[in-house]
Amino acid sequence: MQVFKTFLILGSVFGAIGAAMAYVIMYHEYLDHYPDKKQPRKIALEAAIITFLIFFGLSAGFGYFLARLQG
Repeated sequence: MQVFKTFLILGSVFGAIGAAMAYVIMYHEYLDHYPDKKQPRKIALEAAIITFLIFFGLSAGFGYFLARLQG
């Protein structure tokens, strides 16, 4: 189960980095399309949450798969 824990940590770290980057990119892109700043922040936050969940989920799934292969 050490492999699984390692992949959970990696998924958390890289998921957070990816989420932060997704937030910044999405916020900057949508800032030109909306007159107020509230809507771009909401859209960027949703994209960041989805990005984190995808990174974390893929990492956890792969870590679980590798842990099961080890026995």
